[in-house]
Amino acid sequence: RQLLGLLDRLVDSGKSVIVIEHNQAVMAHADWIIDLGPGAGHDGGRIVFEGTPAELVAAQSTLTGQHLAAYVGSAPKSAKTTTQAAAAPASQARATGESKGRAKGKARA
Repeated sequence: RQLLGLLDRLVDSGKSVIVIEHNQAVMAHADWIIDLGPGAGHDGGRIVFEGTPAELVAAQSTLTGQHLAAYVGSAPKSAKTTTQAAAAPASQARATGESKGRAKGKARA
């Protein structure tokens, strides 16, 4: 919670923040995700997705996207393609004063 608040303050002050993270709460909170894969080590290292958390959840085209979709409570791709929890970039939610309902649809972590 404190880390995400600090990251928000840095972004709000006009700074760019790059975080390398596997934590799903942090990913759901991001403005933009670059997913490297498709696997680890020799099987990875290629950009397999680039976009917003909502786009990653909707596509569910990568292992990260599938796990993030499960984390935010999205149904499988065929039934539901987006979730309110990852509907807009964090900067847009901050700019409009809206909470992005991160941790499984709840208020910002």
